[in-house]
Amino acid sequence: MSRCLHATVPTWASAITCVALTLSAAAQADVSLNNMFGDHMILQQGIKNKVWGKADPGEAVTVTLGGQSKSATAGADGMWEVFLDPVLEYGGPHTLTVKGKNTVTFNDVLIGEVWVCSGQSNMQWSVNQANDPDLEKAAAKFPNIRFISVPQVGIQEPQWNFTGKWQACSPETVGEFSAVGYLFGRQLQQTLGVPIGLIDNAWGGSAAEAWVKRDKLAAHPVLKVLHEKWQKEEANFETAKAEFEKKMAEWTAAATKAKAEGKPEPGGKPQHPDARMKGNARPGNIHSGVLTPSIGYGIKGAIWYQGESNAGRAYQYRELFPFMIQSWRDEWGLGDFPFYWVQLADFKAEKTEPAESDWAELREAQTMTMKKLPNTGEAVIIDIGEGKDIHPKNKQDVAKRLARWALSQTYKVSGIAARSPLYQSLEKQGSKMVLAFDHLARPSKNAWRPFDVNEPIGFTIAGADKTFMSAKAAIRDDGRIEVWSDAVAEPVAVRYAWADNPVCNMYSAEGLPLTPFRTDDFPGVTATAN
Repeated sequence: MSRCLHATVPTWASAITCVALTLSAAAQADVSLNNMFGDHMILQQGIKNKVWGKADPGEAVTVTLGGQSKSATAGADGMWEVFLDPVLEYGGPHTLTVKGKNTVTFNDVLIGEVWVCSGQSNMQWSVNQANDPDLEKAAAKFPNIRFISVPQVGIQEPQWNFTGKWQACSPETVGEFSAVGYLFGRQLQQTLGVPIGLIDNAWGGSAAEAWVKRDKLAAHPVLKVLHEKWQKEEANFETAKAEFEKKMAEWTAAATKAKAEGKPEPGGKPQHPDARMKGNARPGNIHSGVLTPSIGYGIKGAIWYQGESNAGRAYQYRELFPFMIQSWRDEWGLGDFPFYWVQLADFKAEKTEPAESDWAELREAQTMTMKKLPNTGEAVIIDIGEGKDIHPKNKQDVAKRLARWALSQTYKVSGIAARSPLYQSLEKQGSKMVLAFDHLARPSKNAWRPFDVNEPIGFTIAGADKTFMSAKAAIRDDGRIEVWSDAVAEPVAVRYAWADNPVCNMYSAEGLPLTPFRTDDFPGVTATAN
């Protein structure tokens, strides 16, 4: 038993100091784990699951699950890790025990399929905020679906842990969880009949560069510009802070005066520059504060819904997005795990006339990523956005289209269509352009199902002057689509659904929308944006 003697300090201070030292000593002696591990957690089936935590330097730690036992010794920094042998049987419940100088026991552990649900606000959007929350919550009686949320912490120093715990899915727990994540997991659970674990770490408004390690961006020949831009802002922090304090004093005086005069508070309240430093756009911030604590936990794959915050730099996203995915794969150490994302929805005012669009260019960058990296897929939702709201409430169809990718490509469930039709090639025939497409069930007119009317809508066409005109289109018997305009005698390029919020209507016979595309490579509006 420890003893605390403080003859020269007051009794109350002595008592507080003694308790603090005792608690500190106990904390140092106790084995502790990353909070990815807890009651009700799901461990990924069929892989070597990593288990890690802290203990005293040199302390021996033993982890047991079922009939297996793995041991490790904490390093000089107190960190330890073990890898459990793969468990091939789904189900449970199991008990995971970690023993060092103390023993930690986790109960109700299931073996199943674990997915990371990541991105910005459209992934963060909860069941309570989606369509039919009353019906969704009332039906959410799926104890074999488990989820955990990682809080939003923006910081440059890598964090080893976070505040959070696993919960079993129920009408009482599901409301605040990611709607896309839950509905995706529910479709998997109902189809596969196995436990599903979901890790939600989405952060509304986040930029993709915040999800990548800062030093990796700094070393990249193209993306280092993101690091360098923020270096300048960081160097100017103290000046910005002083400027904020000056502006804040002026604003406070104006607000006080307005209140005294019975007038509304003035707008334009200054924002402390520290908010930027801790925010969701600074390179590396989310990686260090949100992603790092969970990297290494056994997963099957990831689903992603992000891009709005990078739309103004869509050409840069062509490089950044696949770089981010590959970085995650390298750091997780699980090979080319499945990574499926949602293409940007339609948003803002509908456009019936041809127009340039940074959102269209971002969608194009997302689509390009499928050719750059294996085991990836894109859920096209150009048909289910809302012009007035960047957060469309129909998360049900978003989740289904993501689940199609996982069920078809990852779990090899037969008979499930996953891929939206994709532009393949173009042939000029007189004044018409004839387009061929990949991922149609059959090369025939019946491979298509135009919505609402029989004629294809949403095509534009241009000649050598690069001026796009609204075009007419027709489906040929072989499944190709011919496009033309009486105003363009010698066409050179065709576009489809090329706008922030295009009017378009093409679906495959399986009900998946045609992927927006262009056949040209004319410089876009974001071509030089960094």
